[in-house]
Amino acid sequence: METQIFQPNQVEAAAALLKAGQLVAFPTETVYGLGADATNETAVKKVYAAKGRPSDNPLIVTVTGQAMVEEYAQPLSATAQKLMQAFWPGSLTLILNLQPGALSKAVTGGLRTAAFRNPKNKTTLNLIQAAGVPIVGPSANTSGKPSPTLAQHVYHDLNGKIAGIVDDGPAAVGVESTILDLTADVPTILRPGAVTEEQLAAVIGTVRSNHHKVGATEVPKAPGMKYKHYAPDAQVYIVDQVADWPAALQWAAQQTTPVGVMAVDSVLADQTLPANAEVFSLGTDIASASHLLFDGLRHFDLESPVKNILTQGFPPVGLGAAYMNRLNKSAGQMHFSK
Repeated sequence: METQIFQPNQVEAAAALLKAGQLVAFPTETVYGLGADATNETAVKKVYAAKGRPSDNPLIVTVTGQAMVEEYAQPLSATAQKLMQAFWPGSLTLILNLQPGALSKAVTGGLRTAAFRNPKNKTTLNLIQAAGVPIVGPSANTSGKPSPTLAQHVYHDLNGKIAGIVDDGPAAVGVESTILDLTADVPTILRPGAVTEEQLAAVIGTVRSNHHKVGATEVPKAPGMKYKHYAPDAQVYIVDQVADWPAALQWAAQQTTPVGVMAVDSVLADQTLPANAEVFSLGTDIASASHLLFDGLRHFDLESPVKNILTQGFPPVGLGAAYMNRLNKSAGQMHFSK
């Protein structure tokens, strides 16, 4: 299969492929997603095959807004409507109860719920509008690898496996959406993202976070809860404190191969970097670090192969919660120890 590259003004052609049951990657403000007609079970199953994704890992349903959600979900609560008004289009995914038989088990992982997202990207909203159906939207990468923030990342992983990619430049946010479960007794964050717990609580009151580890036989309600995610080929180590960097870089200097170093500019400027350090800047703060995290991990996979990557940690509050969630998964919970 030849994977075509479409520009934003070519969404009609890309939508025609979706309507024909093919897979097309699309841009969002968070990361690139892999689209298929969410109402076409055969097309949805192709997503799992292209990504190498476990079939019990449910897919996010990407929509143009509340009206499209109402075609498939149970009647929306006042809470759901408040959240949609406050954060849609944007980086918030809502898990809702479905109407019976509204979507295939291939979308839901066999659950009676589904996750819905309305992305803040005009090109993709135009694409869904042209297709006339919601589209599933897991990250457009090989399962387990860092999420793609550029069309080139998608092409690297999925060239020849999907029909097309809509290229709308770099993703603005760089980490996936916050997933909020509205089917729980208390609205529960299953995956932190750019919309923070504090922002959600300001709109709907009490919100809790779920750190439950999904068991081997349990079906997760949202992506990222069960399987390995975001991992480059190299082993990632988290450097938790600025004070730990001298020891971490001393360890790096003792390695016989190049070592990746990912940190903000102020940390890099204050350290003595060994000759074998391959540096990738995470910018100036947690916002830029979140935006650049996957790009950096992809950089070391594609352009500067290393066996180990030292990466700066941040306090897990606000946007730092999303950053550390992704970084801990990419590192397999491995932290640098003096």
